[in-house]
Amino acid sequence: VQLQASGGGLVQAGGSLRLSCAASGPSFTGYARGWFRQAPGKEREFVAAITWSGGTTRYADSVKGRFAISRDNSKSTVYLQMNSLKPEDTAVYYCAADPRWVTMMSDPRIWGQGTLVTVSS
Repeated sequence: VQLQASGGGLVQAGGSLRLSCAASGPSFTGYARGWFRQAPGKEREFVAAITWSGGTTRYADSVKGRFAISRDNSKSTVYLQMNSLKPEDTAVYYCAADPRWVTMMSDPRIWGQGTLVTVSS
């Protein structure tokens, strides 16, 4: 069971990036998926999550209205569209998965490796 994140990079403030997280291995059917981030010197924090059906999403207050999470179950892939990026969005972004919605947003069972997003001012 693996989660592979990609799409990070360097972008100027106000710009956009789209992160992807592809799952491989045993089926992730029914799993909620999401993203966390960890900025230098700070604890890892929740960013966004989406249910298996895609019908319910949740966002951290700091990214509401700027970030959008989506998923394509046929590709076992989750996306994080990040718009109007700010320097404070600079962090390593981690994708995650969990069969339970509540746990997905607090302590997900499965983690991918991170992808670095750097926003310059």
